[in-house]
Amino acid sequence: MTRRVSWAAAQARRFARQSLTTPAQGDPSEQLARLSGAMCGTHAQVASAAELSLALRHADATRQDVRDALLKTSTLVKTYGPRGTVHLLPSAELPLWTGALSALPTGAQHAEGVRLDARQTDEVIAAIADALTGRFLTVDEMTEEIVARTGPWAGELTMPAFQTMWPRWRTVLHTAGHRGALCFGPNRGRKVTYTRPVAGDPLPASAALVALVRRYLHAYGPATPESFAKWLAMPVGWARKVFHGCEVEEVDFEGSAAWVAAGDTDFSDDPVRGVRLLPYFDSFGIDAYPRERFFPGRAFERALARGQAGNYPLLVVDAEVAGVWHQKRSGKRLAVTVEPLDELRTDHLRALETQVARVGTALEGEASLTVGEVTVGAHA
Repeated sequence: MTRRVSWAAAQARRFARQSLTTPAQGDPSEQLARLSGAMCGTHAQVASAAELSLALRHADATRQDVRDALLKTSTLVKTYGPRGTVHLLPSAELPLWTGALSALPTGAQHAEGVRLDARQTDEVIAAIADALTGRFLTVDEMTEEIVARTGPWAGELTMPAFQTMWPRWRTVLHTAGHRGALCFGPNRGRKVTYTRPVAGDPLPASAALVALVRRYLHAYGPATPESFAKWLAMPVGWARKVFHGCEVEEVDFEGSAAWVAAGDTDFSDDPVRGVRLLPYFDSFGIDAYPRERFFPGRAFERALARGQAGNYPLLVVDAEVAGVWHQKRSGKRLAVTVEPLDELRTDHLRALETQVARVGTALEGEASLTVGEVTVGAHA
């Protein structure tokens, strides 16, 4: 008989596994890397949002602890992850990620005359890996090193970007990250630097993809090949083939077919209660499906940007989105405005005050709460 899984049970397991029910404790350097792995990577296009995502999943971690895990103890690495976007990943798991991400199908992402062919791509990525070994280089410095190792064609200004033109080699920057040839280094002033990670060679694609599917299902199951495809921004047909090539088990998820990793069928009967604040681009806010259940009713319009998740920080009540919030910093002071979509009960207000105080601690500031309309737009 196919096991039935309710929405409440699925959310309870997802919250627990991502330390949103009970925050983690222990050495932040070790725990933050584990938490990032449990999230299937921490979205880090906006560094401050990534720092808050991880810190709030720990009982007392701060943004500085996240920075230390990245730049001092190196238990975290910043690189190109799912969808080609910047993520924080556990350094110890990088061979798994590079093995899986480098196996993703690639199409023609740039026009002819801009894109590199397969041979040129291999040449450029080999040059990147060689140039970055033991060094931290800016993009301009990388251009010089890559052209010296390949030829002038790699440095031709053919790639339109931000009202200017970038050298052709930059079309494969995220591909180099997926293959393990580069990751982000510490900023040099306002300039980004890159280096070569020291985590080892990518795992074989077959083993890495199986491990990636299992991690995804552990964090967000029950799930479907379609949601897996959206998570990776990959074709659904390819996702189905990979998904069902692993050991997965079908369940009845609110009347529809969904899957978990084989044997991973334990779910709690206790629903999630309480209030959580998730920053924008939090992985849970982006990857919890079905989206219309996590963003019920008016939340689908107010907390999404034309159906796109991640652009608003989320007020979550009893495991569903119940509003949005915004924080404005002035020195050490953080003015937090929370806009509930419905009136909050007294116990929810008390829990919200606790959450706001925790946000302040995580961001190394003093937070104050105002309940009212959030007037700024998406990604503000």
